[in-house]
Amino acid sequence: MRTRSSEQRRVTNVVIAGLGGQGVLKASDIVAEAAFRAGFDVKKSEIHGMSQRGGSVASDVRFGPEVFSPMVSAGEADFLVLFDADQLEANRAQARPDGVMITPAVLEGVTLASRKSLNVAMVGALSAWLDIPEETWLDAVRAQLPERLHAPNLSAFRAGRAEGERQRNGVPS
Repeated sequence: MRTRSSEQRRVTNVVIAGLGGQGVLKASDIVAEAAFRAGFDVKKSEIHGMSQRGGSVASDVRFGPEVFSPMVSAGEADFLVLFDADQLEANRAQARPDGVMITPAVLEGVTLASRKSLNVAMVGALSAWLDIPEETWLDAVRAQLPERLHAPNLSAFRAGRAEGERQRNGVPS
């Protein structure tokens, strides 16, 4: 007899992709940290490619009650988070047919204190789709960044989360 619904037992698959220098790996660290703090089993994988020259970088984060592999299989990403629209073709095959795609367009019109906070704003947008409390996300941001970067990045996270909630609810920005 099952005591949990199949939805609660399901593993969530997130693929974050962009170009070297955009903070893909730090974003995946924050996602993994938030999921871990929320009590999930978490696995993470990274593909660096030509990251030091602005080439493709991707990171898979998988979390749920029990996760065996860090890699997201083709066609299984619940969420595809792209920091650069040019990465769509290289990563499209990772997404489920009903998966959610989050691109920088979700932040159109949002002013960030620093361009370097785009990655954290994108994590904020993703967070709106996941059942992890906002305070857990904020704690994960704090844990993954030096204190001097907390203020601009917490602000970016909150702005991204607000836009992610609009996207999730189908409300135009």
